[in-house]
Amino acid sequence: HTQAAAGVAGVIKMIMAMRHAELPATLHVDAPSPHVDWSAGAVSLLTAATPWPETGRPRRAGVSSFGISGTNAHVILEQGDAAPTAPAEPPPAPPAALAWPLSGASAAALRGQAERLRAHLDAHPEDGPVDIAHALVGGRSRFEHRAVVVAEDAAGLRAGLDALSADRPDAAVPVGVAGEPGRIAFVFGGQGSQWPGMGARLLTESPVFAARIRDCDAALAPHTDWSLLAVLRGEPDAPPLDRVDVVQPVLFAVMVALTELWRSLGVRPVSVVG
Repeated sequence: HTQAAAGVAGVIKMIMAMRHAELPATLHVDAPSPHVDWSAGAVSLLTAATPWPETGRPRRAGVSSFGISGTNAHVILEQGDAAPTAPAEPPPAPPAALAWPLSGASAAALRGQAERLRAHLDAHPEDGPVDIAHALVGGRSRFEHRAVVVAEDAAGLRAGLDALSADRPDAAVPVGVAGEPGRIAFVFGGQGSQWPGMGARLLTESPVFAARIRDCDAALAPHTDWSLLAVLRGEPDAPPLDRVDVVQPVLFAVMVALTELWRSLGVRPVSVVG
């Protein structure tokens, strides 16, 4: 029993029914009870999912929750106005390199995992390398024996899997055995650590990095006569990075955006210095 959350499932259920324009079947009911005169009112039990079409008026639904302690609640839900359709954002550019992590309980199991993934690629060429990388990172258990196949395209990933399954050393396929997890520290470089074009690639390839840079750009705008985005992109009218009043805010913004990027990937430091 969901105890204090009782009734929430019913609310979610009706919200989904409104969204999909379909009334779900009443649970655990094969046929309406013959002991009720269903013809005398407007209530009916649904023994199958039923379309819920638009009628020119908003859809409404009531959700009741009767607690054994005597707490009763009834929530009336009403269909909201349709949200304006926003223009679709272009998909982010594919990363310059992909990392496919694999693991196994033994070295032989790790090689077997590489063989099975290689066979899957041959059987399902429609699967995108980015989708596979996402599944490997978020949907697989991590065992002691580990490897990472790094490549720029599907052909390189296949070659790395072949090398791993054949137990053949490859610079693009680091292999190792997991030990005690290390502690992570972030080191923030000061003035002098900048370089032309820093962050420009991440602006186009990482939505997380780009969003935080835009936040920093908005925060800096009232205090500067130049654009953070223009400096990072190396636009012709942007000031150079060798100006002290430019490089220090730019370095700060890049470090903030990199920190947010690492956090989005699950990397959190135990200490920072810089």
